[in-house]
Amino acid sequence: MNTGDIGVLFRYNRWANARVLDAAGRLTQEQFTRDMPGSFRSVRSTLAHILSAEWVWLERWKGTSPPALLDPADFPDLEALEARWAGVEREQRDFVEAATEEALGKVVAYVNTKGETWRYPLSQMMQHVVNHSSYHRGQVTTLLRQLGAEPAATDLLLFFDLEGARREG
Repeated sequence: MNTGDIGVLFRYNRWANARVLDAAGRLTQEQFTRDMPGSFRSVRSTLAHILSAEWVWLERWKGTSPPALLDPADFPDLEALEARWAGVEREQRDFVEAATEEALGKVVAYVNTKGETWRYPLSQMMQHVVNHSSYHRGQVTTLLRQLGAEPAATDLLLFFDLEGARREG
């Protein structure tokens, strides 16, 4: 994994997040917060989890280990969630763009929310964040379908097609 590949992954992640947020924006407030079966209680809670994880990992890369995830209740509506997400994405983009090949190979230690210390190369952590967000965006897709809403397509190859970055091989 090199800085170019990491940059593409995070451009994809921002694009996919924006598409899912746009799809969620077509929900009513009641649908957005409706208690539903799943890993998280609602579309809001699932989106807040994605945001929270992206924020926590960014903080860990910068040397801070937050003791807890963000509380979904702090985001009463989609606008509040999007406002916080915009700030996290700006900081994340700055971090990714400044990362060097050397930095990607360095092992970063952090303390998780259970108080356990873990260590991984930065590049693996960064790949994990995009994969984690993709996994939970899939859960949002399921919730949107259950609510009768239209989900957003977020396939990586679609991103390449739409961004004109299709790789020939």
